[in-house]
Amino acid sequence: MTNKEKLSPAMRRYMSRFMPTMAAYIAVLLACVFAIDQFSPTGPLLWLLAVAPALPMIGIIVVMGLYLIEETDEFQRNILVQSLLWGIGVTLGAASIWGFLENERLVPHVPSFLWFPFFCGAMGLAQPFVRWRYR
Repeated sequence: MTNKEKLSPAMRRYMSRFMPTMAAYIAVLLACVFAIDQFSPTGPLLWLLAVAPALPMIGIIVVMGLYLIEETDEFQRNILVQSLLWGIGVTLGAASIWGFLENERLVPHVPSFLWFPFFCGAMGLAQPFVRWRYR
């Protein structure tokens, strides 16, 4: 980012929401994995610990949606929308291919919760390419 490219107020709010939400995801995930591994809970507690890491993930999606609502720069909003679409497309394509290969036992099982971080990575990798198209 050059000196000319300052963060918009919406992007500053996005970052101030995204970072703690991502930190919460990591903390909750590690705590729940530790608790399940160490204490072998059962019943409702196991259900709660198994679902808890998904809540910050949902929070990350909400944070992205809020940014789209609050960003007044149509170009920046368009970049994010296109990046989200590329991330969704790459993720759905990869998950479908992997699923068919997994069905035939050609590849190992991948836990479905890993597809969200995969999506975030694909979206992040798409952003410079989407921006490049407009240079």
